[in-house]
Amino acid sequence: MKTLKLLFIGTGLLISSLAFAENPIKTVLDKSIEIQAEVKLMDSIKPEEVFKPSIHVGGIIHMYAGMQQKGFAFGGDPSLSDASDWESDFTVYRGRVLIGAQLSKKGNFFMETELTTSVNGANDITGSKSTRITPMILDAQYEHVFSDQFSVIGGLQLVSHNRNGLQGAAGLMANDFTYYQYPYNLHPNSPLQNNLGRDLGVNFRGFLANEKLEYRLGFFSGRTSFAGTDESPLRTVGRLVYNVFDKDKSFYYSGTNLGNGKTLSIGAGVDTQGSYTAIGGDVFLDMPVGTLGSVTLNGAYSYLTGGNDVTEDYTFAEMIPTQGTQYLELGYYFKDTKLQPWIRYEKQDMNSEDQQTGGISTSDFDKYNTTTVLGGGLNYWFNGYNTNLRLSYTSTTKTFQDLSLNDQTKTYGQLWLQVQLFIF
Repeated sequence: MKTLKLLFIGTGLLISSLAFAENPIKTVLDKSIEIQAEVKLMDSIKPEEVFKPSIHVGGIIHMYAGMQQKGFAFGGDPSLSDASDWESDFTVYRGRVLIGAQLSKKGNFFMETELTTSVNGANDITGSKSTRITPMILDAQYEHVFSDQFSVIGGLQLVSHNRNGLQGAAGLMANDFTYYQYPYNLHPNSPLQNNLGRDLGVNFRGFLANEKLEYRLGFFSGRTSFAGTDESPLRTVGRLVYNVFDKDKSFYYSGTNLGNGKTLSIGAGVDTQGSYTAIGGDVFLDMPVGTLGSVTLNGAYSYLTGGNDVTEDYTFAEMIPTQGTQYLELGYYFKDTKLQPWIRYEKQDMNSEDQQTGGISTSDFDKYNTTTVLGGGLNYWFNGYNTNLRLSYTSTTKTFQDLSLNDQTKTYGQLWLQVQLFIF
């Protein structure tokens, strides 16, 4: 109809102009070209499309058949006489529902649930088998992207100054997260009063330098109760990452890219509240090497301290001793067979100060609280991240005093065969 109307108008103008034109043929051609241009311009103008929100629902399940020695458990007591005994079980380790929604062109929402027990199917503290499956909210965050350079994320979200603490569970290379990259974030009764690395707050994020440089700066509630105080300072977490080759804009980092692209990320970050400070650097490399596949290397070092003044209002001195944590994962992905062998090293190396040990000498405290983790495994990514199998063996080495007060250093192992189911 628009075209027909324009033709009627154009015809009228054309007849009027012909009556006074010196060259009727040229006038006809010029007017025809003008009319066609106007028609094309008007046809190209479309009414603004109404944005339709969308939602994605998925899930991730980690189930394993496992065997481990009782002394393996982090925080366990290796001095017990039965610490070397093996126990076996079938466990739903993770059972999460993921919900993502694009609410507007610039706003999105993400929520994730988790089982109320971290090892569903294992024995609880009473010795009874735990079969509770009531979910809890693990993540609940809203992100508003103002531009590539600036976005705001508010809510319950992963908090860490290094890459491993911000990885997604579906993209891990090793069988699990490395415990000592954020050892004080895991539970509500931990020094930072987090839940599996999550905290409440607001996070600012953006990309600069052709989207190769990422920054994150967040303010979170952290620990909200200190002896003798009614309020607490905010927990501040900052991070900078430079991606040398491919861009990496994922909110949750991957632990392996399965041969896709070329990634070299170099990062550094800080995490602080009151007298607590964690500062460190990390590197992630995932690149093709040779004709068979690609190598993945993930490493980090962090320095942590809770301070050394127990009289401060907001002191972590007796909760977080001074220490260094070391972490390295190395694997090779064979693209034809989809197999990936890997090895892992991790160490929590105590270097405590006098006011942090509760009266124990710093040398004894460091000796009995330093732990080394070694492990390795074989992943079979037969359906990529969506469905895969992982066989792993991990050990922890600890020094302790036995019942006769003699020092002993022992290693305890854990064997897992894990299946991952993931869709989102």
